[in-house]
Amino acid sequence: MTPSLLSLLRKVDTPTVCNAIEVAQGKRGFDRFTRGTMLCSAPGDPAIIGYARTAKIAAVNPPTEPADIIKSRRMTYYKYMAEAPGPSVAVIEDLDYPHCIGAYWGEINTTVHKGFGMSGALTNGVMRDLGDVPEGFPVIAGSVGPSHGFVHIREIDTLVSIFGLKVNPGDLIHADRHGALVIPDDIVAQLEDAIQKLLTTERIVLDAACQPGFDFEAFETAWSAFEKARV
Repeated sequence: MTPSLLSLLRKVDTPTVCNAIEVAQGKRGFDRFTRGTMLCSAPGDPAIIGYARTAKIAAVNPPTEPADIIKSRRMTYYKYMAEAPGPSVAVIEDLDYPHCIGAYWGEINTTVHKGFGMSGALTNGVMRDLGDVPEGFPVIAGSVGPSHGFVHIREIDTLVSIFGLKVNPGDLIHADRHGALVIPDDIVAQLEDAIQKLLTTERIVLDAACQPGFDFEAFETAWSAFEKARV
């Protein structure tokens, strides 16, 4: 990923990237995105972009493993996150879903992960401390709640599932208040041009619709030009 592409990805929303991937692929049907409504701790912030560092947690029930194993795994988890090559995103599956209660993402964890240099977090689980989450570290989560429950790490560096989206360690993530997607490796080199083409062609309709006297005839003309430009 070039600095130019990274800068552009931070300026556009996830629906734009979703459409641009189809432009790069030359067809509709891209499906590596989340399903359903997710919540964002900072909906006005730029999108989260980075390579996934993954883990699984649980919180409804206390851990059954010995305390020293739980503690050791926790430290292994933080070392794994701290050593992530940037840009990186923490992608955490809560195994209690859809009955998650443990807010793993609160003031402390968001501040720690931001300190590690990570871009943000994506989870199907719970977030809290919304007034105290540090700026520049958005969390895209499944719900908001007050308690951490018995939250503990179950797995690290493993395949996870977030609202129907399968994420492998190292996958390139784009996420914002709309949800998240995985950018396919084979179109990364074409993605910047695809986004620029998409933005340019969309202006054909958007600019026409903002003109005084816009009517069906003007729409029909603009839409015809829009469809030709998309080919």
